[in-house]
Amino acid sequence: MALLVLYAAVKLFGLYYGDDWEGLYESITGYGLGGAAGGLFGRVGGGIYTKAADVGADLVGKVERNIPEDDPRNPAVIADNVGDNVGDIAGMGSDLFGSYAESTCAALFVASISSFGADHDFAAVAYPLLISSAGLIACLITTLFATDFHRVKTDGAVAPALKLQLLISTALMTVAALAVTFAALPTEFTMFDFGEVKRVKNWHLFFCVAIGLWAGLAIGFTTEYFTSNAYSPVRDVADSCRTGAATNVIFGLALGYKSVIVPVFAMAVSIYVSFTLASIYGIAVAALGMLSTVATGLTIDAYGPISDNAGGIAEMACMSHRIRQRTDALDAAGNTTAAIGKGFAIGSAALVSLALFGAFVSRAGLTAINVLSPKVFVGLIVGAMLPYWFSAMTMRSVGSAALKMVEEVRRQFAAVPGLAEGLATPDYARCVGISTDASLREMMPPGALVLLAPLLAGTFFGVQTLAGLLAGALVSGVQVAISASNSGGAWDNAKKYIEAGASDHAKSLGPKGSEAHKAAVIGDTIGDPLKDTSGPSLNILIKLMAVESLVFAPFFAAHGGLIFR
Repeated sequence: MALLVLYAAVKLFGLYYGDDWEGLYESITGYGLGGAAGGLFGRVGGGIYTKAADVGADLVGKVERNIPEDDPRNPAVIADNVGDNVGDIAGMGSDLFGSYAESTCAALFVASISSFGADHDFAAVAYPLLISSAGLIACLITTLFATDFHRVKTDGAVAPALKLQLLISTALMTVAALAVTFAALPTEFTMFDFGEVKRVKNWHLFFCVAIGLWAGLAIGFTTEYFTSNAYSPVRDVADSCRTGAATNVIFGLALGYKSVIVPVFAMAVSIYVSFTLASIYGIAVAALGMLSTVATGLTIDAYGPISDNAGGIAEMACMSHRIRQRTDALDAAGNTTAAIGKGFAIGSAALVSLALFGAFVSRAGLTAINVLSPKVFVGLIVGAMLPYWFSAMTMRSVGSAALKMVEEVRRQFAAVPGLAEGLATPDYARCVGISTDASLREMMPPGALVLLAPLLAGTFFGVQTLAGLLAGALVSGVQVAISASNSGGAWDNAKKYIEAGASDHAKSLGPKGSEAHKAAVIGDTIGDPLKDTSGPSLNILIKLMAVESLVFAPFFAAHGGLIFR
């Protein structure tokens, strides 16, 4: 759908612009802005919805009442299961669509001001669309390996099979990218390089796509190492629950900070290589390479919420314990793959933002950005602060909504006779209403921050300050997003590791209801807004600010700087 609508928009707008390809593809950047705005409300609103319900259900149900997860006696259980769809399915989908739309629009615009646009070579300009098309075919073929060639037969084979999907799609896409590159691009061409002309060969762009692809895989597998209970980092977090919630939180935070190292190096290498080979266009194409397997990424990401809801239905329908054990095993694998999906989303957001930043610099007529300039440095330091401000808003939103949810669940347990014994039916609708109202109301302040910051910076302080603002937000936002998402994922899987009791080490930590398990639940509750609201939403912040700046760049260049001229 994303590919088809974008292609239709290019053809439709082309009827108006004719031979003015620069104007055509500059207007197409609005498609990326629309995708980013939709992603903002899907991610932030969906994250607030799901975590308000999840935190409220867990705190009263598991910790206070000591009843199982998704128990039908818990009034917040329906809102929790609905939230999995709203936050994890719709939110992730809108986030990755925004990344796809923005990276494609950035690549198309940069291509239009190169020799491709001057020669009116549509096949070469449409290279980003062809890469995405090849990715769809590669992902369709990858699906056959799970459904026909290599079927999963045991619980333990679920997570490896999902990771194999990612590996196969990446390998197939590498071959497909090679074929598309040599079929669509001329042997040599020129690209814009901040006021200079850079000569690029077609195989340079293939390497840009390939390095984006494999950097994404490295980020995904690193994320899996730090968030899967099959490896030592999560087991260390689970072991720390022996001494209470405080040590669990300390270990989880340390894990999140440490997990930033490899993804940042992977992004740094891909950025350096792709920029050296093909300037800003190379970075845009590397981002597209990372997103070319987005169909497989969405598949393995959606696996977790589907398994989680299946377990919830089994619990609410009072099905046998054996079925719940199976869905929990699937859910644990799904949690890991969801974390891999978040890693992909964050990595691609960084590359997309940098490509959009380069396109903004080009469109605003800047040839250099001097960090020692007061205008730039002011923007840089304020931009680095914005992800923290944004995270504070979203976490407080989850906290206030969860507080109302907890109060409502407690009220129903106290006011409804026989509810705790399962003799009465809870009022699920009131809890659904609390999450719905909170998500719609609380998404507005962080949304306004993201939308207004670049407009105010560009209008009152000029394009130099705005460039610093975008750079600061990108550098700071990536670090905070990765650490928040991975800490939350580790706390979640540490809790599931204790609950499953599948190894002697897990059994030694105690059964459900033990002190270690309660400490793990508290850690999981703290991590919920980090991994499903604040962390993933930061992708939207850095992408939306960049694409909005690109769309308004001509206005800022002509009329911006009312204070700093």
